[in-house]
Amino acid sequence: MSATAVLGCAWGDEAKAKIVDVLAREHDMVIRFQGGNNAGHTIWLKGQKYVFHLVPAGILYPDKICALASGVVVDPFFLIEEIANLESMGIRFSNRFFIDPRVNLVLPLHRELDAKSEAVTGREAVGTTRKGIGPCYSDLVARVGIRLEDAFHENYLLRRLNDLYSHHNLEFTGQNELVRDLLAVAKKLKPFVKQVPYLIHSSSQKKILFEGAQGSLLDIYYGTYPFVTSSHTSAGGIFTGSGISPFLVDHIWGVFKSYYTRVGNGPFPTELRDRVGDRIRERGREYGSTTGRPRRCGWFDAVAARYTCMINGINEIALTLLDVLSGFPRIMICTKYKINGKLTEEFPSHVNDLQAAEAIYEELAGWQEEISGITDYQDLPGAARNYINFLEETLQIKIGIISVGPDRVQTIFRTGFK
Repeated sequence: MSATAVLGCAWGDEAKAKIVDVLAREHDMVIRFQGGNNAGHTIWLKGQKYVFHLVPAGILYPDKICALASGVVVDPFFLIEEIANLESMGIRFSNRFFIDPRVNLVLPLHRELDAKSEAVTGREAVGTTRKGIGPCYSDLVARVGIRLEDAFHENYLLRRLNDLYSHHNLEFTGQNELVRDLLAVAKKLKPFVKQVPYLIHSSSQKKILFEGAQGSLLDIYYGTYPFVTSSHTSAGGIFTGSGISPFLVDHIWGVFKSYYTRVGNGPFPTELRDRVGDRIRERGREYGSTTGRPRRCGWFDAVAARYTCMINGINEIALTLLDVLSGFPRIMICTKYKINGKLTEEFPSHVNDLQAAEAIYEELAGWQEEISGITDYQDLPGAARNYINFLEETLQIKIGIISVGPDRVQTIFRTGFK
């Protein structure tokens, strides 16, 4: 068995789904290992738009196995709707989509708690999607969470729900309706239930692709805390979330946009609050797949990129949305921060230091040519190749895939993948 991972290496929204889709052709199985339906992955294929929130992007290939591992939290009602929507578009799920029975369930209570938390936090609000993901992970860690397999045992489910509501100092008054709904949705999902560690390890001759959600700068430990998500979005999450050994992953792809974006609150040293930022947003259609919120846009941050490459052990980079930068007379890359008068190449651990960071830039010439139809690296404008070469030298990692448009075919390969 060999395994490859695709990780977002910024604040999410790096167009990971397209890279997963491109690489999935060379793999047999695609495993999602963390996050919930707060992640939105968009793929364009032959002019058709597909939006995924829980289902792995590899499902677009009819011969691939896809699975949600135990590190994912699942809103079961949302998942049923997502499956039905994709089935209506001609995608088959039977015998090739699986869910680990250990996944914790996102309940209506979690969405209520999420909204309440954001409302009372005020100016320090994280800016979550209010999908209930954080409260669900909190309950998991507090050992009061509800797992999918609990819904196959009615009396046990009832006790667990009572414990959950008591933990939040609430009376469980809606037991009949909620229990009935959970039992019904669990029955619909039961044909998909399979222990993912056994699924993976029974595939000794298979090639596995692990799909990350969000990005490393949103990792609960190593992200811009507290403006982070509630799961392990960095490489370590692959192993705890999927039940596999670290020694089984051979190659880790880090996905970066050619510029940086962020949704929600939190520090963003290279953010552009001007017409340039607005132009990047419009050219890149930078609006959240899950919420529709406009994304904050800024220049590429090599300080942050070196940090996320380091903590993830990135072997190779996939650079996306290079076409968005066409038409800019100059392009800036942040290579250092100035914090309290001192230059540093280290990404700070404290949010206050990052908030105070002034981005120090290197300026490169831009290019005017439209590049969305180019599939050979040597056909890119010289200034675009210079930009890529500068990033490689700065990060000391090869850029093996370059995306110049949303469709599967709008991809330049500099590796063995074709």
